Amino acid sequence: MERRIYDRMRGLQATHWWFTARREILSAEIARLPLPRPARILEVGCGPGGNLELLKAFGDVRAIEPDAESRAYAAEQSGVPVDGGLLPDGLPDLGGPFDMVAAFDVVEHVDDDAGAVAALGALLKPGGFLVTTVPAYPWMWSEHDAHHHHKRRYTMPAYRRLFDAAGLKVRRATHFNSVLFPPIAAVRLAKSAARIKGGDDEALPPAPLNGLLRRLFGAEKAILRATDIPFGVSILLIAERP
Repeated sequence: MERRIYDRMRGLQATHWWFTARREILSAEIARLPLPRPARILEVGCGPGGNLELLKAFGDVRAIEPDAESRAYAAEQSGVPVDGGLLPDGLPDLGGPFDMVAAFDVVEHVDDDAGAVAALGALLKPGGFLVTTVPAYPWMWSEHDAHHHHKRRYTMPAYRRLFDAAGLKVRRATHFNSVLFPPIAAVRLAKSAARIKGGDDEALPPAPLNGLLRRLFGAEKAILRATDIPFGVSILLIAERP
């Protein structure tokens, strides 16, 4: 990502509605996995470490992050060991397989996404879980994706094929960030049609609006407890190593 994106994430990850509600959803999904307690957990591409505290609730956590400044910040704030490394072929030796590997909005940054998924799967114990998120729908591509150095957005079938090719069993594949999908999609399509540049998808809204958006997005926990969601801004896919 661009340097300014990494730096801005430090200030936003604790309070912005997208980060806070997503953590609520991911925590609820991980809690339903039959993990040992404590589990051995790795987050690949942890950025400035906004998800490390939620992962620590489930076990002993390590992390990998290629950006040196974010790596140092994440380790200092969380107390989690954070190593450097790159997918798919530049990962460090972390001393054996993991019960769970997390890659939240990571695979879309890697040129060789098939190699990245295979490398993530290879870090798992047999029966271990790979928990991933990526942005959905190529037609939603926007300046936001370009600034974040995304290589692509995904359709669900295309994303699932990466896991099939890696020999991983898809345990769950669903869209999320669905309640707010219509306005987000409308804004991005309008900007694209009008060739409007600039604007900021990640600016922190005023506190009342930020709270409302968090509640709307976070309410999807209950929906996802009951069923998969057929559309949304993002994809959540959980796979298991046979």
